[in-house]
Amino acid sequence: MITTDTGLRRLTAIESLAFFVFSILLNAFANALTVATNLGSAIWTASAANLSSYTHIGLGVILFIYGFAVIFINAILIRQLNWRRVVGNLLYISPFSYLVQQFTAVMEKAGIMSLSMPTRIVLDIIGVVLIGVAVSIYQRVNLILHPNDDLSYILRFNFFNGKAAIAQYVSYIPPILVLLVAWALSGNLLAFNVGTVISLITQGPVTGWADQHIFHKLKHRLH
Repeated sequence: MITTDTGLRRLTAIESLAFFVFSILLNAFANALTVATNLGSAIWTASAANLSSYTHIGLGVILFIYGFAVIFINAILIRQLNWRRVVGNLLYISPFSYLVQQFTAVMEKAGIMSLSMPTRIVLDIIGVVLIGVAVSIYQRVNLILHPNDDLSYILRFNFFNGKAAIAQYVSYIPPILVLLVAWALSGNLLAFNVGTVISLITQGPVTGWADQHIFHKLKHRLH
C-alpha cells in the first residue's frame, strides 16, 4: 500500500516489482558488505556456520535446512500452510544467495580486507543498517519474503502489535539456541564478531525506523 493525496491505494505491479528489486539488491549488497569486511556474520548465518562445523554438513545445506525449518515454524504460527507464502519464501532464497555471492566477490577483489580496521568497522555498521532498511522495504511491499524475515513479520503483526524491534529479537531465539548448543558441544565459536553483535542489537530498531523514514509513504500490505 502507498499513501497518496486521496488516501491509501494498492501498489501497481510495476511499483511492487520496482520496490522489491531495489530492496533485494540493497539487501544482497549490504549482506555482502558485512561478509567482505570479515567482522562477523548475521546471527542466522553465524548459527549455521557453527552447526555446519560441528556436524560436518555443508553450510549451504544447513542454510537450506534452516529455511525449511523456519517455513514450518511460520506455518505453525499462522496455523496454516500457505503455499503462496511457502513458494515465495523459496523463490527469494535463490537470487538472494547468488547476488550476495557476486557482490562479495567484487568487494573482495576490490581489496576491502586491505582497509584499516576502523574503516572496516564503519563499513560493517553501514552494511548492518542497510540490511534493516532493505528488510523494511520488502516487508512493506510484502511480495515475497525470505523465511527468516517472514518469521519476524509474522511475529511483529500477529503477536507484538507491530513492534519491529521486539519481533526481531524474538525471531533470533532459534538461531541463538542452536549456536549456543553447537558451541557447548564443540568448544568453538565461529563467525561471531562485532558485526554479529551490532546486527543483533540494531536490526529490529533500524527496520522500525526505516518504516517511518525511508519511502515513508510506502505502508505495510498485511494479509
